[in-house]
Amino acid sequence: MDRPAISFREALAVWWKIGLLSFGGPAGQIALMHRIVVEEKKWLDEDRFLHALNYCMLLPGPEAQQLATYVGWLLHGVRGGIVAGVLFIVPGAAMILGLSWAYVLLTDVSAVAGLLFGLKAAVLAIVAQALVRLSQKALKTGLAAALALGGFLALFVFSLPFPLVVLVAAVVGWFFTNYNHVDLQNAPKVAPVYWPGTKRAALICAGLWVGTILLLMGLWTDGSVWTQIALFFSKLAVVTFGGAYAVLAYVAQQAVENYGWLQPGEMLDGLGLAETTPGPLILVTQFVGFLAGFRAETGMHPLAAATLAALLTTWVTFLPCFLWIFAGAPYVEKLRGMPRLSAALAAITAAVVGVIANLALWFALNYLFTERFTFETVGVSVLLPQIGSVDVYALGLTAVALFLVFGLKWGIFRLLGVMAAAGLLVQWFGM
Repeated sequence: MDRPAISFREALAVWWKIGLLSFGGPAGQIALMHRIVVEEKKWLDEDRFLHALNYCMLLPGPEAQQLATYVGWLLHGVRGGIVAGVLFIVPGAAMILGLSWAYVLLTDVSAVAGLLFGLKAAVLAIVAQALVRLSQKALKTGLAAALALGGFLALFVFSLPFPLVVLVAAVVGWFFTNYNHVDLQNAPKVAPVYWPGTKRAALICAGLWVGTILLLMGLWTDGSVWTQIALFFSKLAVVTFGGAYAVLAYVAQQAVENYGWLQPGEMLDGLGLAETTPGPLILVTQFVGFLAGFRAETGMHPLAAATLAALLTTWVTFLPCFLWIFAGAPYVEKLRGMPRLSAALAAITAAVVGVIANLALWFALNYLFTERFTFETVGVSVLLPQIGSVDVYALGLTAVALFLVFGLKWGIFRLLGVMAAAGLLVQWFGM
């Protein structure tokens, strides 16, 4: 690869800019990086950028943050990857931590409750928009549509593990490569890109990650909030494929139903706060860890425990992202010569459409209805609403948010601002 003559100082300024402006979830963040890195700076061409994106989508965790890390590594090696990846996280993480403090200290104030009530409607509209956009991009064949439907049913109806859904989709995509008319014989032969110290950086990341878990397990029992957070979010970093929305579906199910760290409504609150800040949407996990630490019996001041738990969550969630990039980066260009792997990735993307649909429906049921029940029979477990418990104000705000997003094509800032104000009006007028 001919490395562009780009100064590290210039790249540092760009990564700060991207980190501060990366609102709108993974779709908006990837679009922002594309505009700056490809169109404005011309540091990468279109094919190289899309190839990097496909590789990051194949990995577990937030694809936008991993894409920033990969591009930073491609331009300036290990230091470039670290700087790009960290600066993509830091602004949003700092804001989420401050908002988490405000949430636990002010959550009983009516103004805050009203603001969050309106933000939930905006979140539902944003998730619905992501579902539509990804569907238009990914579901171009009958096979892709079938994978999306299968992914939705597997999670919402049969409660199957997400990794199993991903594995099945990947296998289907791999063996249907010829169906997509890919020329396997004339695949390009591509030499790997290498930067000195990359393997060493991967080993250090792995050591820090595993060392953190072992240290906490040595200091506390498995039942402590510290070991629970370290183990759960480390597992999250390994098994959650398909981007931020797929991760959120898994976090919501486990944190609310299994660990009891927070309630479904609070998960929506956290997602609403994460949508108002820059950085990866998966930073909502920091909010989850904050509440887990705040409510745990640790012998510390609740806010101190919550802050440490939030920082621990962010550490074990994002450290593996650097590991995945540095471990695969020297060979990632070879992926351009592996069309079957590209077909498997396309199949995973199709299945993720169903995952996002499951997430949207789960959030909608918890926001729009005050009472729900679980229908269970052999092999089936479905969350259903009590129709008479519909919240008409939540329903009205959601309809407005959907109209602003799909009808008027509003951006995220205007949408969040107007819906927050609408939630405050509902609260103040006693609705």
